[in-house]
Amino acid sequence: GTRLNQLRLKRGEPPRLATVSVGVDLESEAVAGFRARRHAGVVDMDRVGGHDPRDFWEPLAPRRGELLLDPGEFYILASREAVEIPVLQAAEMTPIDPSVGEFRVHYAGFFDPGFGAAEAGAAGSRGVLEVRSHETPFLLEHGQTVARLVFEPLTERPSRLYGEGGGHYQKQGLKLSKHFRPWS
Repeated sequence: GTRLNQLRLKRGEPPRLATVSVGVDLESEAVAGFRARRHAGVVDMDRVGGHDPRDFWEPLAPRRGELLLDPGEFYILASREAVEIPVLQAAEMTPIDPSVGEFRVHYAGFFDPGFGAAEAGAAGSRGVLEVRSHETPFLLEHGQTVARLVFEPLTERPSRLYGEGGGHYQKQGLKLSKHFRPWS
């Protein structure tokens, strides 16, 4: 019964409505991100809030608004900007120009209708960025554009908006998945 995938269906070639740049937030002097610990245990996907984040993640504090990504490591960071997806649209996080370097930031790159929208009770939600540098170290700077959101129209209004009635990822800032207890 564990669900690990989503299915999105498209009819024809929907027009892309807009593209919005997404920057990275490295301004915090405390914790601005997390790096996955190597050789951590297995995450039981059915145990919501059942894992101590310290067993799986190492908190990161940037220096002078910069963070050096080590090749092959996996990071959780947050977008600098709040993200708002209108109720009649969805958005996908896409890579920026690959000539800027070998890193990927869009592993969990789909944003449902209503994410961060005031109508769903979530104005001010920031996107969580799942980031990996590949073959070489990569220096990120506060505010640097790391991805783009590409918006597409829906054929009809969803019967339920993302996070309506409260959701783990609405009104978020930097946050690990729902499988981890809050950092303490």
